[in-house]
Amino acid sequence: MRSGKVLAPSIFLGLLLSAAGCLERPLQSQDPRSTAMIIEPLKLSAVERIDLLFAVDNSASMGDKQEILARAIPDLVKRLANPKCLDGAGNPAESQPQSPTDPCPVGTEREFLAVPDIHIGIVSSALGGPDGLTCGADKYNDKGHLLSRRLNGSTVPTYESMGFLAWDPDQKLSPPGESILDAGDTGLVPSLQEMVVGVGENGCGYEAQLESWYRFLIDPDPYKKLVLDGDDLVPEGVDDVIIDQRKAFLRPDSLVAIIMLSDENDCSIAPGKGAAKLFRGDRMVKPRSECSENGPNDPCCAPCDDAPPACAEDPSCTTDDGALARLAKEEDHVDLRCFNQKERFGKNYLYPTSRYTKGLTELHVPDRYGKLVPNPLFMDLNLNDDLTGERNSSLVFLAGIVGVPWQDIARDPTTLTKGLKSAKELAERDSKGITTWDIILGDPESGTLPLDPHMIESTKPREGTNPVTGTDMAPPTAGYGADPISGHEQPFQIDNPQYACTFPLLTPLPCESTNCQCKNPEGDPLCQDESGAYTTTQVAAKAYPGLRELSVLKGLNEQAIVGSVCPSNMDESAETDALDFGYRPAIGALIDQLRGKLGHQCLPRKLTPAENGQVKCLVLEARKSETCSCKPEDGRVAVSDEHVDAVQSALESGLIREGASCFCEVPQLEGAELTACQNENADPLVVDGEQVNGFCYIDATAVPPVGSPELVPDSCVSTERRVVRLVGNAKARPGSDYYVMCSEG
Repeated sequence: MRSGKVLAPSIFLGLLLSAAGCLERPLQSQDPRSTAMIIEPLKLSAVERIDLLFAVDNSASMGDKQEILARAIPDLVKRLANPKCLDGAGNPAESQPQSPTDPCPVGTEREFLAVPDIHIGIVSSALGGPDGLTCGADKYNDKGHLLSRRLNGSTVPTYESMGFLAWDPDQKLSPPGESILDAGDTGLVPSLQEMVVGVGENGCGYEAQLESWYRFLIDPDPYKKLVLDGDDLVPEGVDDVIIDQRKAFLRPDSLVAIIMLSDENDCSIAPGKGAAKLFRGDRMVKPRSECSENGPNDPCCAPCDDAPPACAEDPSCTTDDGALARLAKEEDHVDLRCFNQKERFGKNYLYPTSRYTKGLTELHVPDRYGKLVPNPLFMDLNLNDDLTGERNSSLVFLAGIVGVPWQDIARDPTTLTKGLKSAKELAERDSKGITTWDIILGDPESGTLPLDPHMIESTKPREGTNPVTGTDMAPPTAGYGADPISGHEQPFQIDNPQYACTFPLLTPLPCESTNCQCKNPEGDPLCQDESGAYTTTQVAAKAYPGLRELSVLKGLNEQAIVGSVCPSNMDESAETDALDFGYRPAIGALIDQLRGKLGHQCLPRKLTPAENGQVKCLVLEARKSETCSCKPEDGRVAVSDEHVDAVQSALESGLIREGASCFCEVPQLEGAELTACQNENADPLVVDGEQVNGFCYIDATAVPPVGSPELVPDSCVSTERRVVRLVGNAKARPGSDYYVMCSEG
C-alpha cells in the first residue's frame, strides 16, 4: 500500500502557538524559516450516530416538569433529524424545510448535517431499596432499566423490544427503525413524548439522579439486588437486563448525550457499611459532638456507634439510662435522610460526585470491589456488528435541567430569550473575580457556600441578596411573589429544605390530587394566591438546590450544559414562537454545544498551496493508548524529530487534550495521489493499483478551486468551504483527536 510523504514545515525552539483569532490572513508557502505555528482541533468526519439518554426524576412533584420536558422534545429531536436553515448571520429562515433532504431557501444553509441514526432511551431516578425497608417494593424501583411505559400502564413499542427508540429515516438498520418523525399520533416524537410523561411520579423518594444513568451506561457490574447484612447493604448478582440493553443501545462511535431532569438534590446512596440505616424506620444514631462543635471535616466527626479508634469517648453519645443516643423525630424526618448527612449523621452515605465525572471521562472505572476495569462507555460492547472503534470523551455530553434559578445562569438575568450561559461563560470571572459557579455552587470540598442564598441547602429561612439580580430574600411572612425567584422563605421545615426556585404551574392543581403540595398550605409560596391567602390549590411548582448534579456538571467543563428546572416563561399562548418557553433554552443550549460535533470540519482560513500542490501543514493524531503504533500501512508515521518540539509546546499550552500519550503524523499526499485525493470521490482511493493513504487540502472558495468543490460537504458555510480530506487507512480513528498544524511565515 502507498503512503504519501509528509511536508515538513521548519519548526524552531521557542515555538509560538497562535490562537484562531490570529488566523485571518492567508498562509503563504515560504522558505523553511518559519518561527510560528498555528494549531487547532480538527474534526475529520461527521457524527452519524447519537445515543441520547433521558434520566428523568420520577418522585412525587415531577409530573409538571415531565410535561414541560415532553413539550420541549420536538425542539431537540427535530433539530437533530432535520437541522434548521440559517442565513449568514445565524438567523433561521422564515420557511424551514419539512425533510432533511429538502434544500434550504436561497441565501441560507443547514446549521449542521442531519443525524441519520439516533437511539433514544429513558431511565428514571428510582433505584429502590432493600426488600422489606423503605423503597423496597418493586413499584419504587425501576432498577436502571430502560423505560417505555405510558401513563395508562401500557407500553410504547420500542426497537426490537429493547426499550429504546431508533431513528432510521434511510432504513439502513437491520431490522429497520422508525422513519416517521412526527405524524400527529405516530412517529418518533409522539412516542418519545408518551414515554417521558409515562415515567410518572411514583418512584422512590431517595432520588438517584446521578446513579441511574451511571448504572445504565457505565457500571461494569450493575447489581441485581441489594441484600441486608445487619446495617450493611451488599450488592448481589449482576443485572443481565442492563447488560443486554446497554449492549444494544450504545454504539462505539456514537456521540452520547445525557439529559438529566430533576427538581431535587441527588441522593445516590452507596451500598456498604451502615447504608441500610437510611432505609429503616428507626431514628438515625446521633453524630458525635465534634460534628457540630468543629464542623463535619473534624476527623472525629462520625456516628456515635462508629467512632474512629483514636477519638475519646463522647458523653453525648449515650442517654441518661446508658442507651445509644439517637436523633429526635423532629431532627430526622425520613424525607431528609439525604440532606447534609455528614453534619447530621456523622457520615456521608452517598457516592462521591467524582464517581460520575470520572465515569464520563476516564477509560477505566472501579467495579464493585474497587478494582479498575475498562469503562463500558468507551468500549465496543457488540463485537458481532460492523461498528468498531472507541468513543472519545469529547463525544460525551451531560445536560442538567436541575434546581437552580434561571436568572443565575442566563446571559441576561432579565430574560432567557438571549440563552443560557455556555460552560465557558459559567467559568468566566467578573470584575470582582467571581464566576457563576461561585454563585450557584460555591466550593463543596472546602465548605464554601454558594453566593446566591437560594442555592444554600437549609431547613431554616435564609437571608441575603442574590448577587445577580440584586433582590433580597423574602421572609416567611412576605406577601405573594415578594421574592421573584422563590416566592418567599418558608417557616422552619422538618421534612424538606427551602426552595431554590419556583414557577407558575400550567394549570393550578386542587388538592384532590395525590401529589398536590398544598394539603398543608400555610407558609408555602406554592399555595399562596395573588391576594396573599394560602389555599389548598397549588398554583406554583418548586425545585430544591441541585448541588450534587451541579458539582458533576462543573467537573465536565465544556462537556456540560446547565439549565434550570424552573422555566422563565410558562405562557402557553407564546409556546410556538417564544425562545424562552419551558425548557426550550436548555434544549437550545444543548444543540449549541453539540453543533461543533455534528458536521465536517470546515476550515475558516485559506491555505495557499505550493507549486507541488501541498500546503505547509501537518495533521497530528493524538490518542490515549497503552501501546503506541504509527505504521505507514495504517496511514500514519511517527512524529519526526523536527516536530517533537511543536507537539511538546502544544501539550504544555493546553491546546492538546490532557491525557494523550500516543502521537502520529498523517502523511500529506503528493503527485498523482494528491490529485486523486483532491478530485476523485472514491472510497477506497486507488492509484496505479494501490490504495492511497494520507491527506490533502481542498478549497472550493479559491479561484480556480483547489480540487473538486463537490468533495466539500454542503454543511460548510459559503465562506468556509475548505477541508482537510483523509483517505484510505489514514481516515480518522474513533478514540483519537486530530489537530491541523500550519507554519506561519
